[in-house]
Amino acid sequence: MVEQNVGGRDRLVRTLLAAVLTLVAVTTLRKGNRKTGLLALVGALGFGFNAATCFCGLNKTLGIDTTTDE
Repeated sequence: MVEQNVGGRDRLVRTLLAAVLTLVAVTTLRKGNRKTGLLALVGALGFGFNAATCFCGLNKTLGIDTTTDE
């Protein structure tokens, strides 16, 4: 199991960012702008993964742990 280092407000913000980027991806892909849509989709997947697993590789690298934040 992966060590958790994302929690509290950080997890909520990542969840909201994933949702917003998903909407951006869907909207831009429907308009035919593939590059922006795919970049937004990759960002949404990344933030969604972080929120779902409570793990962020960048946080680990920087020594940041937000699991104890309120």
